[in-house]
Amino acid sequence: MSDATISLPMPRIPGARRRLQDNPVVGHKRVLLAAPRGYCAGVDRAVVAVEKALDLYGAPVYVRKQIVHNVHVVSELEQQGAVFVDEVDEVPPGAHVVFSAHGVSPAVVNAASERGLLAIDATCPLVTKVHREAVRFARDDREILLIGHAGHEEVEGTAGEAPDHVTLVNGPDDVDSIVVKDPDRVVWLSQTTLSVDETMETVRRLRERFPNLQDPPSDDICYATQNRQVAIKKVAEQAELVIVVGSANSSNSVRLVEVALEYGAKAAYRVDYASEIKQEWLDGVSSVGVTSGASVPEVLVQEVLDDLAGAGYRDVQEVKTAEEDLMFSLPKELRKDITGKQDARALGGRGR
Repeated sequence: MSDATISLPMPRIPGARRRLQDNPVVGHKRVLLAAPRGYCAGVDRAVVAVEKALDLYGAPVYVRKQIVHNVHVVSELEQQGAVFVDEVDEVPPGAHVVFSAHGVSPAVVNAASERGLLAIDATCPLVTKVHREAVRFARDDREILLIGHAGHEEVEGTAGEAPDHVTLVNGPDDVDSIVVKDPDRVVWLSQTTLSVDETMETVRRLRERFPNLQDPPSDDICYATQNRQVAIKKVAEQAELVIVVGSANSSNSVRLVEVALEYGAKAAYRVDYASEIKQEWLDGVSSVGVTSGASVPEVLVQEVLDDLAGAGYRDVQEVKTAEEDLMFSLPKELRKDITGKQDARALGGRGR
């Protein structure tokens, strides 16, 4: 882990207006900037998948649900020609549809096929891993206790892989009411974007009730969620105020606010844009922690840093707890069509 003072470019988003004023406080004003933060490999893959689909096939390209949980990203893609729908029956027959990074159930896949849709599966590979675990454990006739939030797309997709074998556990307080058929044939899985600490507490309580509870073969909570939580824990130890950039329906962003408060921040708030930061949050505050959820583009963080600089928080110190270099290949449907387009261009060139 390291704390390093860095100089960052701070471009403003066109049309954004400065809201914050430079209030005097006791002590030196600084920003503690968490790293890692922002886009993870799965989000980057999903967003690029929509952009590539628009480039290959032209607008409109339909997307079931939000491709990732960020209002800015969705708005930007809409401007490029993406059309977001709740269900595949809203997509014209024969059109291209992208499944979001959160994954879908087999029922959704079948509904798209029956409608003749050209589906592009942008499910994060780490979510796909959990789907495969659910299928395998169901095949072994094990009861699956799925730790996650009711109504979240990822949970619905995973549960849909084995609906007769899955029981949802919303958190530690749900444990006492769980009923299973055979306590010796129970396994737990989890949504990938949960609080690591809360999930482990849920597992601890489950194991108290079911001593033979089986663990998944590897962690289900994704590397990016864990890394961002570790970084904000370090920041929260030193920050009076923490600002998390992320949308309200982003599970991992909401968890970052909770973790910051749990690990020492006096106050923590989530914002989509810098313009949502309230002046009173900064009253008497000398150290501000900043991070962002895994579906947040860096430009939104830079806007926050720029506005904070205008309020006197010009010393930006990066608090780095991990390096991330993971990349995922594009969905196979896109790779096939991109290769075909390149081959066609090559053949056309030879014919001139």
